[in-house]
Amino acid sequence: MEEKQIPQGDSAPKIVPKSTERWMSDSIEKLADALAKAQSEMKGAAKKSTNPFFKSQYADLHTCIEASFPHLTKHGLSIVQGNDVDERGSFYVTTMLLHSSGQWIKSKLKMPITKPDAQGVGATITYARRFALSAMVGISQKDDDAESITNHK
Repeated sequence: MEEKQIPQGDSAPKIVPKSTERWMSDSIEKLADALAKAQSEMKGAAKKSTNPFFKSQYADLHTCIEASFPHLTKHGLSIVQGNDVDERGSFYVTTMLLHSSGQWIKSKLKMPITKPDAQGVGATITYARRFALSAMVGISQKDDDAESITNHK
């Protein structure tokens, strides 16, 4: 494993292993071909859910799954998503797009857990899975989640 040195003020540099985690298989031409075919059939995720706080509609995780999985499966593609916490306590959802040939691509999405209870963790997982799935397979969705971080004056 390759290492890099990170300066720590006036002290000696601390050695931190450089990540060698791979994000795709050695080749992805079959996966890319299958994904292009699946994407040509996807119509996007309909806004079927309502955010009661902002009174806005959005495409929830189930709608994103409904909009993509049949087309992915038809072309030998599948999705696997899992959760992880690193040594610093940062929370991640990892999404892998797999092809029946064994080819794959992977993406890790770091998400803050703003409410440290079961409901907060569950909501974070659901949001991250929806965002990561949509990005991985190219599903367009329009929602107003950004409203929560918008500063209205």
